[in-house]
Amino acid sequence: MASRNQNKPPPRTPLTKISNQDDGPNDKRRKVTTGRIMGSTAASRRRQATAVVSNRQDAAVGGNAESVNEELESVKVEFTKEEVDVLINEKIRAKKFDLKGKMEQMNELINKLKLCIKWFQSNEEEHIQELEKLKSLLESAESRCTETETAMKNKEEELNKVIAELKQNIALLQNKLAEQESLKLDAINAHKREKEAMEELEKVHASLIEEHQRAKHEIMDVNQKFASVNADHKRLQEYNKSLQHYNRQLQADVATANDSVKRIEKEKSAIVENLSTLRGHHNLLQEQLTSSKALQDEAIKKKESLGSEIVILRGELQQVREDRDRQLSHVEELNATVAKYKDTTGKSFAMLDDLTSKSNALEERCSSQTEQIQILQHQLAAANEKLKITDLSTSEIRAEFEKKNRVVSELQERLREAELQIADGENLRKKLHNTILELKGNIRVFCRVRPLLPDDSHGTDPAVAFPTSGELVGRGIDLIQSGQKYPFTFDKVFSYDASQQDVFVEISQLVQSALDGYKVCVFAYGQTGSGKTFTMMGRPEAPEQKGLIPRSLEQIFQTSQALKTQGWRFKMQASMLEIYNETIRDLLSPRSTSSDIIRTENGGSGKQYAIRHDANGNTYVSDLTIVDVCSINEVSSLLQQAAQSRSVGKTDMNEQSSRSHFVFTLRIYGTNESTEQQVQGVLNLIDLAGSERLARSGATGDRLKETQAINKSLSCLSDVIFALAKKEDHAPFRNSKLTYLLQPCLGGNSKTLMFVNISPDPSSTNESLCSLRFAARVNSCEIGIPRRQTIRPLESSRLSCG
Repeated sequence: MASRNQNKPPPRTPLTKISNQDDGPNDKRRKVTTGRIMGSTAASRRRQATAVVSNRQDAAVGGNAESVNEELESVKVEFTKEEVDVLINEKIRAKKFDLKGKMEQMNELINKLKLCIKWFQSNEEEHIQELEKLKSLLESAESRCTETETAMKNKEEELNKVIAELKQNIALLQNKLAEQESLKLDAINAHKREKEAMEELEKVHASLIEEHQRAKHEIMDVNQKFASVNADHKRLQEYNKSLQHYNRQLQADVATANDSVKRIEKEKSAIVENLSTLRGHHNLLQEQLTSSKALQDEAIKKKESLGSEIVILRGELQQVREDRDRQLSHVEELNATVAKYKDTTGKSFAMLDDLTSKSNALEERCSSQTEQIQILQHQLAAANEKLKITDLSTSEIRAEFEKKNRVVSELQERLREAELQIADGENLRKKLHNTILELKGNIRVFCRVRPLLPDDSHGTDPAVAFPTSGELVGRGIDLIQSGQKYPFTFDKVFSYDASQQDVFVEISQLVQSALDGYKVCVFAYGQTGSGKTFTMMGRPEAPEQKGLIPRSLEQIFQTSQALKTQGWRFKMQASMLEIYNETIRDLLSPRSTSSDIIRTENGGSGKQYAIRHDANGNTYVSDLTIVDVCSINEVSSLLQQAAQSRSVGKTDMNEQSSRSHFVFTLRIYGTNESTEQQVQGVLNLIDLAGSERLARSGATGDRLKETQAINKSLSCLSDVIFALAKKEDHAPFRNSKLTYLLQPCLGGNSKTLMFVNISPDPSSTNESLCSLRFAARVNSCEIGIPRRQTIRPLESSRLSCG
């Protein structure tokens, strides 16, 4: 039994488990225990505990184990790993049958193990307490970090607000500084003018002083002569007194002397009168000089006005000649385009001609049948008369009458079939028209070059050229800069002599798509003074110079009236807005003034407009004025109202520069009463503000802010175009009000056309090159396929305008 107990392994205790788990040197508990058991105090305590255990062996054997345990608990002992291993692996060394020695050794070992276990438990409790303290410290540190982060964020927001306020103050101070500098320059110029006037006055005053001094010298000479004459007269009197007895002989001499004195006095008075007349003459000469200068200025002004009138008359004469030549060339171009159009759309027109010929044949048959019916009716009347006279049977006549009725019903059915074929032909025409536009490209780009103006640089050739032969005639343009040629190709290029009608003919089919139920967008892009507003609006008071907007509306109303015969009824709604300094402004609102814009920008109580897009790709602006229109006259009055409300300013590049983006929207709702088909189309006509460089425009103050806002929105538009051209997953439409408003036109299912307007002035080649490159990128964009929009059945009240 003893041998079996000796060979048995020691019992598993928590201490042995922990010692088995301590495999590596990186264990935290081992490090802590190893650190704590270093030093002489640990060794002394360990020796003391061993001594206590050895001294109390007998007491433990005799039954006083509890007192021994209390004494062991009172002694605090620390162990090392090696000591723990030795204690666990310690074996009882006694004789084979010495049970008492074995019991004593067992009790000693048990006491040592109890001390080790208690030491381990105390260390574990201390570790747990330290972990809890560390957790609490970590939580407090994290709370302090979060508090500091929130405080730093608040400080950052406050600093950002302060920075924004400082930027606004800096902008205001810069504007004030610019105003003060302008006032200072005006004051300096006025001071210079006053100084020059003072110098002229001083010169005149000096000349008058010199003349006055000369007159004084002349008076002094006369006085001296008079004094000498008086002295001579006194001497003669004294001589006369001394020689009175001899005076009788010299009376004749005295008389002559008196005469000479009188003559001298007369000469003195004459000299004084001459002096006064000289002064008056001098004043008259001064007045004549000023009047002659004024007359000279008036003559110069008249000369300049006459010269300008002569130039205007020459220009008008030249314009009349150019108009005559343009009309002749326009007739030739129209003939050529008609021939091309017949060649390209010959099939569709052949089908339409077949359908029209069939319908005409049916109509002729119908008319012939009606004539036959009339003849038969006459024959029936004659038969009735004959029936009265003769004894013919009425059954045969009734049979013939029923046959004729059947023929009439058959003809009516054929007429209905012909009308259905005509409707099918109209639908086929619309499909062919839309396929032609889709083949041409969803975003089409037209380029238009305005003629040279009197304000442009003269004496140099235009900076643009057009191909005269080959496939690029009418589609190519070459920009010449510093002797280098930059070629570009677009869907259509209009030269200097292209009229408004020539331009509109090319987009008339696109405008027709709005009546067919499609979304259509036409916008003009280019630098300031390149002719965008003239292209879009023109001069409505002159019929030949009307722009695309009034011509498009005239075509829509004329076509809607013509479609009435096919059962179509239309309702149209118009709205007009402008984007000024990234602020939407309603041009049809009665309170849309510039003061509203300034109040809104300064944080006042201006109306806020929001852009919204629905699931169908339609765009709406909240609180925008929408007007029902039934005629072209109503739309013309609205266009005049919008033109008066639009923001226009003067810069060095253009006297009447558009300072905002103008957007005209016409919503078209149509229904066919016979086929119950409904469509909804949208026509967007946009006149963008011109891009300009601050160095050339010379904009300051409000004009500077407008220029910065315009260039920013156009830069956002170019970013969107670049993203679409590269087919990126995200296009930054929300970076600007303009791009967000144009999102359905640029990235949706709309038929879009862009006009890029170019100035031929050589001084504008940099801006023209940027515009042409941007247009080329736009022409390479591919957007969604246009879809026809259908709507729910409309009430009769909604289509009251017809």
